[in-house]
Amino acid sequence: MGTKAVLLYTNNEQDRSSSVFTRIKPHYGYSLVEYFLKYCLFVCNLLFTALGLVVLGLGMWGLITKESFAQEKIGSIGTDPMLILVSLGLVLTTLCLSGCVGAIRENYCLLKLFSTMVLVLVTAQILAAILAYSLQDQVGNYLRSGMLAAMARYQDDLDLRFITDEIQSNLQCCGADNYHDWEINIYYNCSAPGVLACGVPATCCVDPLENGTVWNSQCGVGAQQLDEFTAQSVIFLGGCLGGISRWIEQHEGLIGTVSIVVMGVQILTLFISTRLMESILWNYRSNCNNNIIKLMKIYLIYKNTPGNE
Repeated sequence: MGTKAVLLYTNNEQDRSSSVFTRIKPHYGYSLVEYFLKYCLFVCNLLFTALGLVVLGLGMWGLITKESFAQEKIGSIGTDPMLILVSLGLVLTTLCLSGCVGAIRENYCLLKLFSTMVLVLVTAQILAAILAYSLQDQVGNYLRSGMLAAMARYQDDLDLRFITDEIQSNLQCCGADNYHDWEINIYYNCSAPGVLACGVPATCCVDPLENGTVWNSQCGVGAQQLDEFTAQSVIFLGGCLGGISRWIEQHEGLIGTVSIVVMGVQILTLFISTRLMESILWNYRSNCNNNIIKLMKIYLIYKNTPGNE
């Protein structure tokens, strides 16, 4: 009777051992805080992945609509504002999708990729801020070159035209350094034929509305031929580079606050992903140790079974 019981017990243990060998599934145990962090990281990255896809879609739609990939336009695609949207959307989608899938699937490799990309992004932002502060003259020259390029293509690219008009109307400025910069545009050049020659866009005008209601697109005609004393009653004399500098000085507190909040969110995201990776590793090692102990017990039972010494 005792021998039968031992054999029955041994058979049960062997059946259990075979199930352990055929399928060893990890069992992760997380605290409530870790579950909260996991799903918080998932939801946030899911929202930003959707946002990245929208931005990417808008950028691609803009490039295709304007036929920016056509042979005659491909050379100037580097100055197309839609290219910024495409790049931003691609980076945002790739970054947040890896964090989203990594969090919900508890995938260590994807979370490692996500945290590395966030760390690189934070480092790049800090370096960019330091370089921008220490190389202010070079940054100013780069902005001047960019704005002059946008002014040269004012009639050819609706996006550049919209951006230029918004800057000039909101900052009440005209040109990069002054209103004579519009000489760079082939339509506003004084040697150009047509009514726009020696003029400036209507967004340079002090009062672009005729009788206060109707938009007067011809209010800047011939403005480049006027001296500064006469022109100041018609158009804005100051350049937009100076206007941008003044705007930054007036809103430096808000800019600093937003920058700190954005940087804090990224660092918090880095902390959450690192915490989840540590939990995954801890649970994986704990699961491996438990499986080793189970296998050792099965081995000892097998060795102690009569006839297996």
